[in-house]
Amino acid sequence: MPVSASRRFLRSMSRKNNVDDAIASPKEVSLSRSTTSTWKASTSVFPEGVSSLSRSTSCRKASTPLSPAGGSLSRSTSSRKLSTAVSAAGGSLSNSASIRKGSAPIMYSNSNGLMKPPAVEKNLECTLEELCFGCVKKIMVARDVVTNDGQVVVQEEMLTIKVKPGWTKGTKITFEGSGKEATGTYPADIIFVIVEKKHSLFRREGDDLEMTVEVPLVKALTGCTLSVPLLGGEKMSLKIDDIIEPGSEKVITGQGMPKPKEHGNRGNLVVKFQVQFPTELTDDQRARAFSILQNSC
Repeated sequence: MPVSASRRFLRSMSRKNNVDDAIASPKEVSLSRSTTSTWKASTSVFPEGVSSLSRSTSCRKASTPLSPAGGSLSRSTSSRKLSTAVSAAGGSLSNSASIRKGSAPIMYSNSNGLMKPPAVEKNLECTLEELCFGCVKKIMVARDVVTNDGQVVVQEEMLTIKVKPGWTKGTKITFEGSGKEATGTYPADIIFVIVEKKHSLFRREGDDLEMTVEVPLVKALTGCTLSVPLLGGEKMSLKIDDIIEPGSEKVITGQGMPKPKEHGNRGNLVVKFQVQFPTELTDDQRARAFSILQNSC
């Protein structure tokens, strides 16, 4: 065989046996810079002594991470598929990593630190007529107000309250922020509380109205027709044929107070009778009354 042919044969055999030679040398393996390898390297089978591949080496496929003994790929090594894992002890994400789910922001009920003073309560007197048919109340209030330059001045303000039919005593109407102002606090609220004025004829009991009518004894015994006043100022005739006993009652439907939850409906007017007895009688009157009433009981 010619010498040139022998040299080419030895070179080809040397190239085919590069992998076997690398595994067979347990201490140190390196490929020359001029060598280009197209074989598939599985790094998990490298022995502890393998430290690095040369910078010119190109690996088409790199599988699992290098052995824990310290094996690594050079800077010029490119890998098409690389599976990375962050260790539980010290792994971390880079600064460019984005976290979709973050912790919820902390909320404060009063973040600016301002306090609100207690509300100021005022009585609002209303008659039964006003609570029955409704009305409009205008109240002038004076309060302290803090100006932009920090000065406290007294300011008057007209407040309007629309009283609705059927409101009861104790009903509260609140005007938020219409009360006294002070530096470093929210303005106070003003609360108006409905107070029912005493009526000369009627007394309210829930949605009903009660009134007392005095009836002379003779009419209570013989029957009569009474003129009963109503809350709106009108009068109605009430005919009574039965004997009126002291403390007896007569109910007039639909003449009481409006029912706020039942639009158009009203309570009743309860008429209580008080019988008027004579303060004195003559002997003749006593005798006749006795002769008439002795057999009635």
